[in-house]
Amino acid sequence: MLKNALAKLRAAHRARTPEQARGGRARLILPATMSASLGCDAVGVPARHGFRLMSHLPRTGCVFADADRWWWIVPAGSDLDLDWPEQVTYAHDADIPGGRPRLIHSPDGLTPYTPPIPLFLMVCQ
Repeated sequence: MLKNALAKLRAAHRARTPEQARGGRARLILPATMSASLGCDAVGVPARHGFRLMSHLPRTGCVFADADRWWWIVPAGSDLDLDWPEQVTYAHDADIPGGRPRLIHSPDGLTPYTPPIPLFLMVCQ
């Protein structure tokens, strides 16, 4: 009986996805052609604001999206001395809660970043 329980436990552990093994978290993976020399964090905003933000920002870096949130890649430490609004989720190391959103926008250049100050000002409106 103990042997069967142990076998079931091991099978369940192997069947978990990497997100489940990390408590429902996922790290956003940048395209291989991008250089993230400044580190990388992510700013998540409700999906209903995604198109408006993208159309008004002077430069848009990599953006990931799922049904609930759009995630903007910003340089690491972009939360220093900034109080992001309540509806925003700031994720250090681009380690986000939930599943794995898909990349919906990749910039033409080699850096994946959206400038954090214009993004901050836009989400505060």
